[in-house]
Amino acid sequence: MRLSRRRLVGAGAGLALASLLPPALAATLDPRDFGVRGDGRHDDTRALQAAIDALPAGGTLALGPGNYVIDPERSLRLRTRTRLSMDPETRLIAKANAAPRAYVLLIEGVHDVEVSGGRIVGDRDHHLSTAGEWGHGIMVRGAESVLLRDLHIARCWGDGISVGGISGARVVPSRDIRIEDVVCSGNRRQGLTIGRSRNVRVLRSHFLATRGTLPGCGIDIEPDPGDSAEDIAIEACTLRGNHGAGLQVYERGRRITVRRCIIRGNRGDGVLIRGGEQCVLEDNDIVDNGLRGIAVRAGGRDITVAGNRFSGNAAGLRRQRPQDVKGWMHVDVAKAAKGIRVDRNNRFE
Repeated sequence: MRLSRRRLVGAGAGLALASLLPPALAATLDPRDFGVRGDGRHDDTRALQAAIDALPAGGTLALGPGNYVIDPERSLRLRTRTRLSMDPETRLIAKANAAPRAYVLLIEGVHDVEVSGGRIVGDRDHHLSTAGEWGHGIMVRGAESVLLRDLHIARCWGDGISVGGISGARVVPSRDIRIEDVVCSGNRRQGLTIGRSRNVRVLRSHFLATRGTLPGCGIDIEPDPGDSAEDIAIEACTLRGNHGAGLQVYERGRRITVRRCIIRGNRGDGVLIRGGEQCVLEDNDIVDNGLRGIAVRAGGRDITVAGNRFSGNAAGLRRQRPQDVKGWMHVDVAKAAKGIRVDRNNRFE
């Protein structure tokens, strides 16, 4: 029996995956039975993968406290209708490597998966090459009904989390992805990339101090050519101290809402929209960003800016712009952008 996407990703998505399965299927395996050590010295990739592969449908792999070395070139590959549950003191530590593209956790072409608890520590401080920018903590690709919650992901060579599609004769986007109470900090390329996908929810999460290679955003919505990112909601999140924009919508992003977020102290724009359509930016605090609070470039279309608080943005640019143009440092809209509505209930301080 396949779980309904509505049940996992809708209002009840905070429930543990096992609680949505028949009791007989909710088995829990102990990774120590498969030779997993968690001592921070031995490579646990093969043993952990064996434990994951042994899970029955609906089963949980429970990882206790410890330091588990993972080879990102092999990745831990999650399976359909399984759960990886980690203790808060669990750390998955990326083994130093020279690969331009490698992932600690890979959730690809599967459905009904949950990963919760614990920390993922990337190899950016020990990477063995200067090439590439795709060394991610978690890669979700062409998957459905995935819940990522209560995780801390730091120091990755690429992104903390990347959500995208599978390329081929037909693109398979990821669908019904929920990210809750996650912290992505100190990663090299992005805190979170949202690529070719449908129905992504990002709730109560923090994307902090991304820097090292472009774009360096807290969240970047940037699907590859051939498909789009649609129906994205980012709510009650913090995007702070990133080298690029707090949030970037680059191209092919549609129906995006950003509500009740703190977008603060980013070196670039608070929000940069280059090609987004049907976006709502509402009730956010957008303050102290190095460039504009919100910048909408050519290609932006049907965007509503309402009920936000702006303060202290573009301090380094103020001498370069005429001071009689009120509010340009907070909301800057290109003439070629279409259908941009800035409501009077925004507060400019």
